[in-house]
Amino acid sequence: MGFKEFMARRSLKAKDSKRTKAAELGLRESIYPIALVTILFFLWGFSYGLLDTLNKHFQNTLHITKSRSAGLQGAYFGAYPLASLGHANWILRHYGYRATFIWGLCLYGIGALIAIPCIKAHSFAGFVVAIAVVGSGLGSLETAANPYITVCGPPKYSEIRLNISQAFNGIGTVIAPVLGSYVFFTFDDETAVENVQWVYVAIAIFVFILAIVFFLSTIPEITDADMAFQASETHANTDDKPFWKQYRLFHAAAAQFCYTGSQVAIASYFINYVRDTQPWATDSSAARFLSGAQGAFAVGRFFGSFLMNFVRPRWVFLAFLICCIIFIGPAINHGGWTGMSLLYVVLFFESICFPTIVALGMRGLGKHTKRGSGWIVAGVSGGAVVPPLTGVAADIHGTGLAMVVPFVFFLGTLTYAVAVNFVPSYRDPADAFSTTEIGLTGPHDSVDEEKGASDKASDVKLGESEKAIAQ
Repeated sequence: MGFKEFMARRSLKAKDSKRTKAAELGLRESIYPIALVTILFFLWGFSYGLLDTLNKHFQNTLHITKSRSAGLQGAYFGAYPLASLGHANWILRHYGYRATFIWGLCLYGIGALIAIPCIKAHSFAGFVVAIAVVGSGLGSLETAANPYITVCGPPKYSEIRLNISQAFNGIGTVIAPVLGSYVFFTFDDETAVENVQWVYVAIAIFVFILAIVFFLSTIPEITDADMAFQASETHANTDDKPFWKQYRLFHAAAAQFCYTGSQVAIASYFINYVRDTQPWATDSSAARFLSGAQGAFAVGRFFGSFLMNFVRPRWVFLAFLICCIIFIGPAINHGGWTGMSLLYVVLFFESICFPTIVALGMRGLGKHTKRGSGWIVAGVSGGAVVPPLTGVAADIHGTGLAMVVPFVFFLGTLTYAVAVNFVPSYRDPADAFSTTEIGLTGPHDSVDEEKGASDKASDVKLGESEKAIAQ
């Protein structure tokens, strides 16, 4: 194989007008691409967990307020819509998933490298800029990875696939606080700062290597034509409306904004909550408690994925979200072991909400899938809004009472959970995909992997003409 042929086979540009067999991937065929993309979920889980720990670390070393330290979350999650509605979404629609993965990894690595001199200079503002670049890279990865996992394989199991992949995100959020508890809080400030630098050096090296792996790997590209085929075959057919009339999508994006804001606010101020309500707790022990809470979050994703084998995902989503609301209420007034235990339960039930909103919100979008995924991922920007509001409330009233803020935003998310279960225009497309046999009964014979639907139709007509002439 010559160099030109090698590069041609790894072209990053996919033709969206042509349907491939990627829309009908079976369980076995989808294992490798899903496993490779799941590594990305671990990466941003680790980054997110590290951010929650650094929030408290910078309060200590730079002597800043809780509300100002929330600037990290503001920069990180505020960069998401710039990626999901801007540069990453453009790359996804004009090139494809693999190109977007590589672009996001490169931005992540660049942001990690920018962070190193900023940490050395003790520049909080500089580090916020670096985190914004990291967030832009991770926003790019989420813009492509969430819809890719959703559509890569039988549609019937899309929520289960996404929740299992997102469970590795949860594992990343467990490891990061444990690392932080030993690397950031058990040394003097100068040594801790140096340790943070080495963490970001390791991150940069790993993500650049992973970008090369994605370039060399051959994974199926899923086109707009593939998604239109899935919508048509399941009879969801909601993609025949103009994009701006996909009201279910925009409701899902708003729910994602409210939910992500609540999740990030609780995790960001978990260490502060433990310190404020448990006088004996240290920063190091509180960080380990956060790791335990994130462990409950990861376990919840595996448990939720298991339940979805027997109960419709929309019902599991509604039940888990209601439990979040029920258990965060008492945590507002009860501190100590009781309050912390309640937050553990809240994180357990938060587990499946984010990926299930993504999967349900993308049901039936068809040719609008890539564009629509950008809007749902843009909802992650709630993580840039709700934590600062929670931080202001914590500075004034204490961290316990500040949990009223995520409680209110959970109620906003509940509107979507209720709609997707009880409003027919929401419920029916979700159920249509839950019962389809695409990817389970063998490939559809009407379309060739190398030809688009229009090419195949022309071939059929030509064959019919030839038969007529022969007769």
